[in-house]
Amino acid sequence: MESAAKGAARGADLLWAALKAAGVSRLFSLSGNHIMEVYDAGFEDATSGKLPIIHVRHEAAALHMADAWARLTGEVGVALVTGGQGHTNAVAALPTAAGGEVPVLLLSGHAPVSELGLGAFQETPQVETAAPLCKAAWMVTRVEEIPQAVARAVAIAQEGRPGPVHLSLPTDVLEGRGSAEIIPPAPRAMPLSPEAADAIAGLLGRAERPLLVASGTLNTPAGRAALAGLEAALGLPVLVMESPRGLKDPTLRAAGQLFGEADLVLLLGKPLDFTLGFGRCPPFSAAARWAVVEPDPRLIDRAQRLVGERLALAVQAAALPAVQTLSRRVRPARPAWADQLRRAADFLPAGWADLPEAGTPHPVPIARRIAACLRPGDVLINDGGEFGQWMLALLRPPPGGLRICNGVAGAIGASIPFAIAARAARPDNRVVAVMGDGSFGFHMAEFETAVRHGLPFVAIIGNDGAWNAEHQIQLRAYGANRAHGCAMLPGTRYDLAVRALGGHGEVVDRLEDFAPALERALASRLPACVNVVMPGEPAPQIRLH
Repeated sequence: MESAAKGAARGADLLWAALKAAGVSRLFSLSGNHIMEVYDAGFEDATSGKLPIIHVRHEAAALHMADAWARLTGEVGVALVTGGQGHTNAVAALPTAAGGEVPVLLLSGHAPVSELGLGAFQETPQVETAAPLCKAAWMVTRVEEIPQAVARAVAIAQEGRPGPVHLSLPTDVLEGRGSAEIIPPAPRAMPLSPEAADAIAGLLGRAERPLLVASGTLNTPAGRAALAGLEAALGLPVLVMESPRGLKDPTLRAAGQLFGEADLVLLLGKPLDFTLGFGRCPPFSAAARWAVVEPDPRLIDRAQRLVGERLALAVQAAALPAVQTLSRRVRPARPAWADQLRRAADFLPAGWADLPEAGTPHPVPIARRIAACLRPGDVLINDGGEFGQWMLALLRPPPGGLRICNGVAGAIGASIPFAIAARAARPDNRVVAVMGDGSFGFHMAEFETAVRHGLPFVAIIGNDGAWNAEHQIQLRAYGANRAHGCAMLPGTRYDLAVRALGGHGEVVDRLEDFAPALERALASRLPACVNVVMPGEPAPQIRLH
């Protein structure tokens, strides 16, 4: 433990020291009255680049950036916002981090303790607002509590099933003075015991058609490396599910059709929830057995309630160490089933290869051109919506790269902040974000943030002039004659908005013009967008037959 400087220190200085002791190397923030003491305390670090602040245009964007930063770096991502409405703006981004199982820390300024209940400026029930969406949330009420609170919050965010944590920081606590030791976080380890690993390996060895499903918490560099080791040991794909579309998740391609054929389903940190049809029969076979590796005992209990006697084994352990341990103890799966599952996970309809390479833009040839531009290590950012579903189906991250998507929470609009943080995390790699025109509008102003901080990326907008996911629901459920309210202006020039904010903009309405426009956007070394004006397409349905 490191002692604070001799004598009493300012609360904001203790906060800064505690964050550095926790391994935090960057903050994402929007300034405001309640946190200016923190800005002052961080002046030397911010100007020297030791612990820089990326200053954003909307508080939700700060939390989305902290989210992407955490996924790519392994740190806890930290968003620093002001109190009151600044805090509630940031809270809107918490479900995406919670659904993605991402360790983030939301630090919010707060009305002073000494004025609570007296009608203080922007006095808001901040802890109560954030708590339902976090692993933990509380207010720090004394200067001396700050280092311990930060260490505890960071540990909670990282351990078990990762997720967001919130601390409210009253101004009189930040401005006050006190003495405290700076305590590094100590997350509780939740390994998989050798005995449990052998029990799981035995179940896998006896299964004819085992299916392994991992949660989004393993869609990180460390998680992907661990999954690759397990896949190599088993000779069997491990399916990562992080889409609200469940078995219709386009990243599964046709593998979703095979879930009903499995005789063993092993969940690696993946909650048994709506995305898996709650384990019901169908889509799963009544004869299928279940095994659950889960850090949260409440979710183990839920799995027991949902599948009852079909639950063969439940083990409390964190997903990443469990996968690492299993990869050393399992034996290869039956090759016929492994080949069948792999073919389904790689399957794309043959007719897609024959779609025209010129004329009206279509998602399939657009994705082919994007894939041709990707280099090893590049990062893909994927928003939701119908255009986003096509890109999820068609694009795979390049070797050494990663894809970040909007996740199980299903909220759209995070892709621009995700992309900015991804470029900050990987300054030597390119970042390509794909999104619809609806998603683009949520955080368009953050292009100015990217320009100001010198963080180039390319946003590819499928501009179909509609909230197309909802429009498709109307068409399916109510008929074309009752479709209304989901249209936007056709052909809106989002590229000109990006240029006005200091970036590079391209507009395309013919397929043959897309590849040159994308190359110019990448070569510009500016935050850029390629605005593709195109018809709306429903999300792809990929089936083997």
